[in-house]
Amino acid sequence: MTVSEREAQPRRTQGVSMSELLASCAAANAVSTPPKRTEPDPAESPEPAGESGTRRDAA
Repeated sequence: MTVSEREAQPRRTQGVSMSELLASCAAANAVSTPPKRTEPDPAESPEPAGESGTRRDAA
């Protein structure tokens, strides 16, 4: 296609409406956000109050 043929064709500007843009952003946010847990994971329970985060080996 030559330059003159490209210039002769009308340019189409198809945009996205604001409502479609907002809907796509909401959908992307819903898909990328992990679900909330309903019950705590026992593996991630906090340490007992008596232990500190520092661990010492016996000599």
